Amino acid sequence: MHVQAAEIISVGTELLLGEIVDTNAPWLARELRDHGVPVFHKAVVGDNRGRLREAIALALGRSDLVIIGGGLGPTDDDLTREAIADALGETPQIDGRLLARLEELFRSRGRPMPAINRKQAWLIPSAEPLDNPIGTAYGWFVRWRGRSVVALPGPPHELQRMWREQVLPRLPRGQAGFWHQTLHTLGIGEGSVGEMLADFTNQRNPSVATYARRHGVDVRVAASAPDAEAARQAAAPVLAEVERRLAPFIWGRDEETIGLVLGRALSARQQTVAVAESFTGGLVADTLTDTPGASAWFRGGMIAYSPAAKIALGVPAALIERHGVVSEEVAGALATAVRARFETDWGLATTGVAGPAPLEGHPPGTTLVAVAGPDGLVVRRLGWPGERRQVKERATNGLLMLFLRRLRGDRQA
Repeated sequence: MHVQAAEIISVGTELLLGEIVDTNAPWLARELRDHGVPVFHKAVVGDNRGRLREAIALALGRSDLVIIGGGLGPTDDDLTREAIADALGETPQIDGRLLARLEELFRSRGRPMPAINRKQAWLIPSAEPLDNPIGTAYGWFVRWRGRSVVALPGPPHELQRMWREQVLPRLPRGQAGFWHQTLHTLGIGEGSVGEMLADFTNQRNPSVATYARRHGVDVRVAASAPDAEAARQAAAPVLAEVERRLAPFIWGRDEETIGLVLGRALSARQQTVAVAESFTGGLVADTLTDTPGASAWFRGGMIAYSPAAKIALGVPAALIERHGVVSEEVAGALATAVRARFETDWGLATTGVAGPAPLEGHPPGTTLVAVAGPDGLVVRRLGWPGERRQVKERATNGLLMLFLRRLRGDRQA
């Protein structure tokens, strides 16, 4: 049996009120896409039993697979089980085996199980339970009249683990083969990328699409075919040409982060790095250390926010007095000083104006980044106006892309 089309329903009044952002639906859509299952509809429904029942009934009338995220908690406003039972005309009952396992879970945590949690041991005749090794909410996999309903807990870490360990082994693949790869770029705007790839972005299969992200511009090359290998082969020549055109700006692909890519390059060279940050306030260090294994190549950092802190790090006071803190000279001195302080192969630095007010006559968005290393010192001035956080993120990305180019031996970086 093949799944022709899927539908995703996210449950929670907090989603409708904008109190939290629904990250589960996009994640599930990507998972289904890679499983060869197209998603034709997505919906968000509040914690209302009647409206949720209607949404499930509507979905079952047009989709082979309905995936519901959220509403499996123990409280009165967790109504996904009740709404599924209503839509299917079945009655939930406590499953003794599930109840015993739930009670044992609470005992193992040294806590009595509240009576309200008993509803988490409910099942209906059409459902089989989905184990939750990190939470109390069991999921449901329902088979009903040739269609399937999957109920998953709302917390993303629980939903994702249950999906991969419990749902995918039960889920038949879709009919379509799908292959895709996403290239991550920095140092070029989405409009410029679009112009460079204009002869590709209007074609349907293989397709090329661009997306502006916080980490730069992503370019996704994708193809559909009867099977995944045929799709990969169809996409290959287009991907190769896109890579050729964007080569100076590509820093990674798919799930890679720039910290992971830099760490891999530093590890291969057995080299280390330290950072000195002014207006980015630790964002560069955070980006680098948000990478497993960073302790092998990241030695440390300093937030030299004030002139006094820059002097304490090793920047000459006369240099600051002569050129100001927003200058190529101070950016270079920061990179050189932090490299010496931590005795690393590379030193990175930022200084500039995050805004909203000018500083030393420089407008918000003025950014100086520097890389000091075995091949000398490089300083670049960047000018990207925007909101304060946006300026800091762009400065961080610009510095790390400059660093990656230096690691790759690009003498023009």
